[in-house]
Amino acid sequence: MYQTPRHRVFISFHHQDQAYKDWFVQMMGNDIVDESVGDGDIDDDKLATETIRQRIRDNFIRDATVTVVLIGPCTWQRKHVDWEIGSSLRETSRNSRCGLLGILLPNHPNYFTMQRNPRLIPPRLADNCTGFNPYAVVYKWPTIGRWSSVWQVQQAARDIRAWVHKAFQRRYGAPPTNSRPQFKRNRSGSCFTG
Repeated sequence: MYQTPRHRVFISFHHQDQAYKDWFVQMMGNDIVDESVGDGDIDDDKLATETIRQRIRDNFIRDATVTVVLIGPCTWQRKHVDWEIGSSLRETSRNSRCGLLGILLPNHPNYFTMQRNPRLIPPRLADNCTGFNPYAVVYKWPTIGRWSSVWQVQQAARDIRAWVHKAFQRRYGAPPTNSRPQFKRNRSGSCFTG
């Protein structure tokens, strides 16, 4: 059986979805190298916005090959998620461009529906999920839970590993869309209406 290569993954998420991020990292185990920002890694209360962006890009995203956006109900509002996606899509002399994918979490209002409201997905991610050959794809979090069997969790990890590898391969296809102005602050409004 073909084994997909291990990728260096930057995980972008809203802090309210920390449990899903932790579960993701635990489930993936040695299949990924987690390049994400941890609590306390950047003291954003005392730093200028551009300094924060630069540190995220140069200290965390720099070594990543794929960015996974965990999409909960409020993720679309977060300035840091927007900055992380934007930095992931930039090709610079110090940073190569990352593959990009989104995973809709079970707490997202569109998780159990066939239709997705694009206003409830981070806008920069949504910009890259359109067209015949999109740069990014949004998947649904596998239907696993506390009572899932070991086989079900292993299958979910295999599926996610395949999604990550496909995102890595799409880096060399159509160029990403990254022309949207970066968020200056978090968006306001109901998490469920966009």
